[in-house]
Amino acid sequence: MNETLLPALLGLGTGLALIVAIGAQNAYLLRLGIEGDHRTVLAVVLVCAFSDAILIAAGVVGVGGLVQAMPAALVVIRVLGAGFLIVYGLLAAYRALKPGPAQALVPATEEPEPAREGGAVTTLRTATRTRPSPSAAVLTALALTWLNPHVYLDTVVFLGSLANQQVGDARWWWSVGALTGSFVWFFALGFGARLLRPFFARPGAWRTLDGIIAVVMLALGIRLALGA
Repeated sequence: MNETLLPALLGLGTGLALIVAIGAQNAYLLRLGIEGDHRTVLAVVLVCAFSDAILIAAGVVGVGGLVQAMPAALVVIRVLGAGFLIVYGLLAAYRALKPGPAQALVPATEEPEPAREGGAVTTLRTATRTRPSPSAAVLTALALTWLNPHVYLDTVVFLGSLANQQVGDARWWWSVGALTGSFVWFFALGFGARLLRPFFARPGAWRTLDGIIAVVMLALGIRLALGA
């Protein structure tokens, strides 16, 4: 039992230690979880989790050596990723500094409130935030994941090397633990974010969140652009 449980727990802890950090992917999923519908959030969560699964599996089977042998490919990914993060960060900064008229989050199930005006019943339409389409959300998640060169170094090379330090089949149990950590984290972040919706019914809360996301995205983008 210890030969399978211990490596799995070690993999779980290591995977969570790497993934539960403030980064572009987590910041985007947090925002989407607050404002997105269930199907969009589920699609993005699965994209993030299965992307991690592919990268961890690649590291276990030895692709890490190939990644290290292709520095030019990582440079291309770094440039593309830096550009994407900077553009996304600038858009978030624009939302924070110049909020539109639809800044309060209203649940999708909320019906317009009838009101009487001059004896007639009128409908008060509450402005709601424009939610990204499922396809746009998935493409953004894919870009944030696969255009990040650090994901190849941290997940494929680092986690792969740790997994292969396990003896025999223990490396696969270690990998199962790391994969479990990814799925648990992404599902918890994506679907747990809805608990913050009452707070984000206030427009000022969105400006604060967008400001934080802008700082995170721009900092990571500039860091990538400088090769750090």
